Amino acid sequence: MLPNVPEGAPVLTAAAMRAAEDRAIAAGSSVAALMECAGTGVAEWVHRLAAGSEVLILCGPGNNGGDGYVAARVLASRGVPVRVAALGEPKTAAAAQARAAWSGPVEAFPGGLADGDTAPILVDAVFGTGLTRAVDDAVADAIRLLAGRARLSIAVDLPSGAETDSGGDFGAGKLANFDGTLALGALKPAHVLQPAARHCGAVRVIDIGLGSLDAVLRTSPRPQIAAPGPESHKYTRGMVAVVGGPMHGASELAARAAYRAGAGYVLLLTGGLPHPPHAIVRQRWSPDALADDRIGAVVIGPGLGRDDRAREKLEAALASDRPLVIDGDALHLLDGRLRGRDAPTILTPHAGEFAALFGAGTGSKIMQAQDAARKSGAVVVVKGADTVIAAPGGRVQVAAPTSAWLSVAGTGDVLAGTIGALLAQHVPPFDAASAGIWLHGAAARMIDRCFLADELADALPEALERAR
Repeated sequence: MLPNVPEGAPVLTAAAMRAAEDRAIAAGSSVAALMECAGTGVAEWVHRLAAGSEVLILCGPGNNGGDGYVAARVLASRGVPVRVAALGEPKTAAAAQARAAWSGPVEAFPGGLADGDTAPILVDAVFGTGLTRAVDDAVADAIRLLAGRARLSIAVDLPSGAETDSGGDFGAGKLANFDGTLALGALKPAHVLQPAARHCGAVRVIDIGLGSLDAVLRTSPRPQIAAPGPESHKYTRGMVAVVGGPMHGASELAARAAYRAGAGYVLLLTGGLPHPPHAIVRQRWSPDALADDRIGAVVIGPGLGRDDRAREKLEAALASDRPLVIDGDALHLLDGRLRGRDAPTILTPHAGEFAALFGAGTGSKIMQAQDAARKSGAVVVVKGADTVIAAPGGRVQVAAPTSAWLSVAGTGDVLAGTIGALLAQHVPPFDAASAGIWLHGAAARMIDRCFLADELADALPEALERAR
């Protein structure tokens, strides 16, 4: 089948995509030439996957439909049995030209197709990035029915009804599920943001002749993490202090993950933990506990609690000049306390914590994360099925989709410890967050089943090997 969402790839909004197309046209291309390139690319992938089976291509009235007509013509020229069904007449010159070049019959869609009259391979080329409204119920329902009955369903650029920039659903819950999506020219936010991303299936980017693309937003790349050299010792590999509280299991998980992610020394600052994990140094908390200059990063929040004692610990951590990873309970205690802090800081809220910390925002998850990073002066990691990483200067990434088994207690503690280990090794904050999320996701994919957070931490060394 198609590969997964590519790593380190540019992600373009609808406006950025139009600008890239305009630049290509100004350089000597044309809308028709770009459409020919896109449709041919779609045909090549469908031909590879169809294995001679009949293909039904649904064409819309815009340029997405034009891509479908080109794909139909190319497939037919290669001997693939093709049917075309159209939602009305083409409304752009390039799409009209593409339809005129298609010599086969055109069925009406949705009314001209008998109920469930699909083919083994379905291609949705009805609506793409130009869509700005809800899809008619009859059209959305028909696409869902046909996609559900096909052996293989493929969307051209986007599933029809997806909101390009926000990853939302114009169809109010009626997006069809596709096995794969052929992204034209570049990924779009809807390929990586929920809920649209889960309807895309596997995603492949097709080159349509736009040349090199410069984008603020990218998917997270595979990190390059160097192995320790012969001169390394425990402090050069990074010393991480995990500030715990009454919920010992969470802070222990963070400490364990920091070790498994490559830290050379992990200090667990808490009280009452009778049996600390092997090799993790336990020390009771004191106001000067973070004064050790060898501490390269502090992780605070997992198991911290929310009482006055927890507030005192957070105040001490914020007042220190140590790089911080702030998670869990500590996020609920921040209340504007980041103002004036100059040392590197990474916040790792899930959606509920993010809303409590920054309020109900507007715009896409990406825009909200960027705004939060700018206001807080911290790198902000908004966790979820579509984790977004944003830096105060505007840099932003979206992590590739990973295992749904991560939705279990303790995995956030593991992530905090993982990022802390990288931060302690002097990896820049944004890159530490990005690499930590990649390792966290890779470890989950390697387990590939229901797991405990402890098992996730123990899978980190193998994930590290994949990042060498």
